[in-house]
Amino acid sequence: MKIKHSKFKNTGLIYELLVKQIAADTLSKNESAAVGILKKYFGGNTVLGKELKLYEYILKNNNLSEAKAETVVSSITEISRKLNQKTLKESKYRLISELKDKYNIEDFFAIQVRDYKPLAALYCLLEAQNNNTLVNPEFLVNNKLTVLEHLTSSEVNKEAVKDTLIEEYSKYDKDLRLLTYKILLEKFNSNYKTLLPEQKNILKEFITSVNSTTRLRNLVNEEVIKIKTEIKKLSEKVKDDVVKIKLQEVLKGIKVIKKTEKISDNHLINLMQYYDLVSEMRKL
Repeated sequence: MKIKHSKFKNTGLIYELLVKQIAADTLSKNESAAVGILKKYFGGNTVLGKELKLYEYILKNNNLSEAKAETVVSSITEISRKLNQKTLKESKYRLISELKDKYNIEDFFAIQVRDYKPLAALYCLLEAQNNNTLVNPEFLVNNKLTVLEHLTSSEVNKEAVKDTLIEEYSKYDKDLRLLTYKILLEKFNSNYKTLLPEQKNILKEFITSVNSTTRLRNLVNEEVIKIKTEIKKLSEKVKDDVVKIKLQEVLKGIKVIKKTEKISDNHLINLMQYYDLVSEMRKL
């Protein structure tokens, strides 16, 4: 899944546009409806005011060290998680409705904002963090890179960002969330461009079963039985005695998972490697 940036839902962007609209109205000597809207939705202890502070922290800070920037982004995403997402959504809907009543909405959002890119990136990052659906990890990495490079005013190592994202997700989700993102991240590289149908199915199941340990255990055990059967069948065609001995050793190492055993990334890696072996044997 890839989240699209929405100007209509980006709290930081809307605030910046309101400020610019107030300035434009003042210069034109018109009474500015934007003043009342800004006070109503961003003043006091409103939920939009709370979310705005997250955007403001990004905009007001730069030239930070990479370590400090990482801490800032992690803190912001953690705070965002604690905001009432339902109330935020409802407030944004009412805010946009009022803007449509007072202004030509297309003209309002056509106003240029200097820091549009980091504002858009932070919106996408926060939306992804608060979304229960698996999000394309390359999308996450690219948006986090944009935010970090704004905070540091320098280029940031993409591989390092991937590693920290994996670490962050391991904190927030159970069991295989870390595994899921680790595997998905590797998919941007050339590692899995030629996956077998069986491997693609395994990967899909690991992702969709991310919160079901029982289902995953059953999946792994089913695949283990299939693989053992396939290797035994294919080994009958092998004429080299040394290879046959090695295959027998491999078969001894392929075991079903016990009910008390916890699923780990090693189980998925092993399955993928076993199918690589099966693929090579099919070519013989």
